[in-house]
Amino acid sequence: MRVSPPISGHQAEQYHRVGFLRRKPVNNQPLCWERDGCRWPNQQSSRFIAAGGIRWHVQVMGQGPVVLLLHGTGASSHSWRELASDLGHNYTVVVPDLPGHGFTEAPDATEMSLPGMANLLESLLLTLELRPELAVGHSAGAAIAAKMCLNDAMAPNWLVSINGALLPLSGIPGWVYSPIARMLASGGFWVKLLARSAADRSAVERLVQRTGSVIGPEGVDLYAKLLRTTSHTAAALCMMAHWDLRALQRQLLDLKPNLLLLVGENDLMVPPEQANRLARLLPSTELRRMADCGHLLHEEKPQQTAALIRQYGQYHQGSAAAV
Repeated sequence: MRVSPPISGHQAEQYHRVGFLRRKPVNNQPLCWERDGCRWPNQQSSRFIAAGGIRWHVQVMGQGPVVLLLHGTGASSHSWRELASDLGHNYTVVVPDLPGHGFTEAPDATEMSLPGMANLLESLLLTLELRPELAVGHSAGAAIAAKMCLNDAMAPNWLVSINGALLPLSGIPGWVYSPIARMLASGGFWVKLLARSAADRSAVERLVQRTGSVIGPEGVDLYAKLLRTTSHTAAALCMMAHWDLRALQRQLLDLKPNLLLLVGENDLMVPPEQANRLARLLPSTELRRMADCGHLLHEEKPQQTAALIRQYGQYHQGSAAAV
């Protein structure tokens, strides 16, 4: 991705006047494990794997059937910190940072599309020699998991979508989402400006509130750390710029795994009515609504979410054994 030169002295003076440069400086370097990993959630389970031409950060914990957890745009493995530990009592839990996110290296910008990321994650699973029996995706992570299933890159018994972004946004947001992201991702100036705004912790708190969720201070601090890192912010914008769900929508009828939709009734990012559309499109879909939860429901209620995932995974395994 092409990065523009640093902002000029004149620009710096202008932005100092509106307060941007009074805040903590942005991190112009990617996250460094030796520097930043010592306090990362579940860091004892972290490993670094070369696959698909990039270096991945992936956490593997627990024992039992394999469950793959895929976070959404702009997040990282940290968002599964409590849920992954809970599931680790019954499963081998695999939690990667998506390409360009967290501690995972960014690929070429063209591979930040939905098909590209699905292919990269297939390479990771092949390298790890792991076959998920459950796949769980949050927001855009659900779309990646669905695409991997459609590609026969994995064949889980259940695909669990947590506030999954599986359908194109309707109306005006659907028309402007990718063009705006492409504009923001096109130069380093905008990336640095967005990262600098995240240096104000209260701005990150407001961003989390706009998801409809309430999470603890540790979660806010971790999102702030990520969003202050320009490489992470650039990857999130690049992913958004290359995102197109129209082809996935046409293919969803061919989805083989059982589909469980976990929907936060207060989600302000992915309209909860999308789940109703999916249930009509795929009549065998299971739909579970969670009251008083927003877009980050797996961080708000990790134990309850883990219990639901475990319930459906055991249900299918028990049914298969009975047959």
